[in-house]
Amino acid sequence: MLPLRLDPESPLPLADQIVGGVRQHIEDRLLRPGMRLPPIRGLADEHHISRFTVVEAYDRLVALGYLQSRRGSGFYVATRPTASLREHRPGEVERAFDNAGVLYQSLEESGDRLKVGVGWLPPEWLDEEGLRRNIRLLARRADTRVAGYGTAQGYAPLREQISLRLAELGIAAPASQITLTHGATQALDIVARTFLCAGDCVLVDDPGYWNLFANLRLYGMQLVGVPRTASGPDPEALAELLQTHRPKAFFTHSVLHNPTSGSLAPANAFRVLQLAEQHDFLIVEDDTYGDLHPGAATRLAQLDLLRRTIYIGSFSKTLSGCLRVGFFAAAPALMARLTDVKIVSCVSTSEFSERLVYQMLTEGPYRKFVDRVQGRLAMVTEQTLRLLERCGMRIDTEPKGGMFVWARTPGISDATPLARRAADAGIMLAPGSIFRPQTQPSPWIRFNVAYATDPRLERFLGEALGR
Repeated sequence: MLPLRLDPESPLPLADQIVGGVRQHIEDRLLRPGMRLPPIRGLADEHHISRFTVVEAYDRLVALGYLQSRRGSGFYVATRPTASLREHRPGEVERAFDNAGVLYQSLEESGDRLKVGVGWLPPEWLDEEGLRRNIRLLARRADTRVAGYGTAQGYAPLREQISLRLAELGIAAPASQITLTHGATQALDIVARTFLCAGDCVLVDDPGYWNLFANLRLYGMQLVGVPRTASGPDPEALAELLQTHRPKAFFTHSVLHNPTSGSLAPANAFRVLQLAEQHDFLIVEDDTYGDLHPGAATRLAQLDLLRRTIYIGSFSKTLSGCLRVGFFAAAPALMARLTDVKIVSCVSTSEFSERLVYQMLTEGPYRKFVDRVQGRLAMVTEQTLRLLERCGMRIDTEPKGGMFVWARTPGISDATPLARRAADAGIMLAPGSIFRPQTQPSPWIRFNVAYATDPRLERFLGEALGR
């Protein structure tokens, strides 16, 4: 007999109640591996429910790995790996601060771990209810395609909407010069596949976007770091590097740079474009965090008119990382090549996700929502700055928006050991070494202000730094 409490009056479907009840019994060790569950007919008769309901519940438990189906014999509790095998992988701490390891830490469901080092907002900051409502509305529309492939460049109305949004930033890009991607990460990957080869010299921000560095190294490219200042890439350092290097491309953030949250000054932008023209290299401008900037900002694509700049954006930071909708905009000749590579590498992107983003942008209060997020970020940024100062950390430049504070740990040359100590205490930090092209030692740490006001962070830093 299986002790389940099923409530026909509950809004939760009976199949869901069975699945939840059996899972709980297995996780509580009341049902152990190898034990046989009641036959379908017996469980249905006992609770006066349909056999089809029991079949559905058992099939779902098999799919989830909780049960095994043995033909002609019935359903049995499956052997599942214990949580400790997943949580304590050999070498986890040692590899946690290489680039891939940090991404693993960021994405895993880790219970109470405080993820101060992630590059996105907490889910509760986003408009999850608005997403659910729009998903329901979109699913009910007769013209919504849910079974086919998308088009080569992506859902045309969303590309038109992006074109209008870019025009507000001073970037002239008709929909024909915009292609949708699985987030900004895929856009960056397609650019690398299209225009670069193993052994090519590539310029990147130093510090800069660590996941991009890992991807470029995966393709065998030579990374050369351009020192980053509060006003953008250091133009004098860039000019000096160009005396000895012949780069094919320069990957950079202009607005709310990751990890420093600095933004590009007009004078620096003009000089970077001059040098790109003189030395004939492509500029790849990542504007993933641009919507979080509270005001006007300078972008290279705006000044360059997309002649040699490929502009990349995403909705992952403001709408949902689950949707994975990003885009790039480029000159027509470049766009044709980029779209060809997109087709052969992934065929097409999710039109349902693209339609959902379009609906959120045009039928929901997206701009008001972003304004609220900007205001909330400003508030927690002030709190984070005060917290870090109390702990003795140094901030050279206060951010003017965005979700990051870039702070230096006092008296040390490498923050990685401190980040390892934090990991042991259940706190994920992002040490500066992962943001450097060759993971060189760095005393800096990137703090995500949306997580940094948790008292556990101040308590740890105070104890670790003797404050």
